[in-house]
Amino acid sequence: MTSEPETVAELVLARERDHRPGLRFEDRELSHHQVTAAAAARAALLRDLLDARTPRHLGVLLDNTPEYPLWLSAAALAGAAVAGINPTRRGAELARDILHTDCRLLVTERAHLPLLTGLDLPGVRVLVTDTPAYDELLAPYRGAAPEISPDATPAARLLLYFTSGSTGAPKAAVCSQRRLAAAGHSLVRHFGVRPDDVHYVCMPMFHGNAVIADWAPALAAGAGVALRRRFSASGFLPDVRRFGATYFTYVGRAVQYLLATPARADDRAHALRLGFGTEAGAVDARRFEERFGVRLVEGYGSSEGGAAIQRSPGTPDGAIGRAAPGDDLAVLDPGTGKECAAAEFGPGGRLLNGDAAIGELVNRGRSPFEGYWRNAAADAERVRDHGWYWTGDLFYRDAAGYLYFAGRADDRLRVDSENLAAAVIEAILARWEPVAAVAVYAVPDPVAGDQVMAALALRDGVSFDPHAFSEFLLAQGDLGTKMAPRFVRVLSRLPVTATHKVARGVLRGEGFRCTGPGEAGDVWWRPRGDGAYREFTAGDEAGVVGEFRERGREGVLGEGGRVRGEG
Repeated sequence: MTSEPETVAELVLARERDHRPGLRFEDRELSHHQVTAAAAARAALLRDLLDARTPRHLGVLLDNTPEYPLWLSAAALAGAAVAGINPTRRGAELARDILHTDCRLLVTERAHLPLLTGLDLPGVRVLVTDTPAYDELLAPYRGAAPEISPDATPAARLLLYFTSGSTGAPKAAVCSQRRLAAAGHSLVRHFGVRPDDVHYVCMPMFHGNAVIADWAPALAAGAGVALRRRFSASGFLPDVRRFGATYFTYVGRAVQYLLATPARADDRAHALRLGFGTEAGAVDARRFEERFGVRLVEGYGSSEGGAAIQRSPGTPDGAIGRAAPGDDLAVLDPGTGKECAAAEFGPGGRLLNGDAAIGELVNRGRSPFEGYWRNAAADAERVRDHGWYWTGDLFYRDAAGYLYFAGRADDRLRVDSENLAAAVIEAILARWEPVAAVAVYAVPDPVAGDQVMAALALRDGVSFDPHAFSEFLLAQGDLGTKMAPRFVRVLSRLPVTATHKVARGVLRGEGFRCTGPGEAGDVWWRPRGDGAYREFTAGDEAGVVGEFRERGREGVLGEGGRVRGEG
């Protein structure tokens, strides 16, 4: 039996004699052979530009253009590492990301050059891909023989990608050639990826999802790759049809944006067979399959590689799956380190003992986590207590061992001494037909603890009906008495990060009072003892702020009802 290649460099080289279509973007097409040749030229250039006495790191500040996978492949051949630079970062924060990851080279395009204006980037050489100077620089290296550098070992760093965090600067997680190649092989086996498949990459490649879950399995299987510069809900199906795409990945709210597009009679006229990602939720996954005929598989794998959950046949609705054979995943109370109680469910699947069952997912076995770049404090926060890996994600587990996602650790709410998880409430509210997207988060309560606030983005042409929403809540058998939102903020679109995850920090920072674009009528609430929602007015705001003052808790609020220290 032939062993699987241990490095991404080997996977790149394996396609050298493959003349099938390998990479498509807009009206351009490269064969696998041409991709390998282009990567070899860039690898040869890297060997001349990067000093072996310093970390062999290059930053890539690009949209999803062909240059992105070409430089990933080049770095793999050269034994270098790519730091994915987020183009939504600005000023000193952007400079910090580039310098923190010790990039000596920054590959970008003309559209992003304004981001670099005025930045102090000592020792960083900038290459601008869509310029004559770039073509001239590459010209002498075209025709370079594809070869693997002695530095391209299985343990060699290949990716430095930034993970979002609730506090502090983003952390750059390390991913080796071995880990990325192994992830590609694993997904090929799990989803039966074939050489004639086409993987549609529409999530940003500076994020681990697009590279690890989309590009890597395509490379491992010899499948084609089709790129979209940036995700577009209206452009999704036209792209899928044009490229013959069969597989795609998603993050955050992309599925909800697709469902919000106008339905058409030809919505099932395409070759897509599978979508793989996170945070779609059971309701939207079902709607997506009913409308487009495409199965969505919700997965879980921490960006840092510290823990993963396998979905298998028989996984209950709402569950992610179970630990893979040989893995030791546990749901632990972060305060005591003890294992949480098994989840108990009532009529309608309602979680009856969330306070006892919800905890942090911890990998107590061997973890593939490879650390953060130059951040020992963050490493220690992740790996502690007997060398266990703490994911920072909330879960609960049923008696059969199936694991259910309950949100990030900082998405926990404590209402009247009861712990709630935002993801559980969001899954319920997503059933309301007028909703296109929903986010649940905590706002402070004048007495103590939190109150539940929900931001709802409604489908086009739909207005918020407070009576209909109240009736919907009453009909949900799994909605606990503390889960119903006290405040509802109605938006045309939820704020999102560059990776299409809801920017909860922005929402929490607004507090219970909508400022700026939010006027009276954009926020609704149910006063204490009142079962009906009504508009939250300036008079209501003054009353709530006054209650904080009376209780001696006005310090948690800023001007306009914003929550101090958030957003």
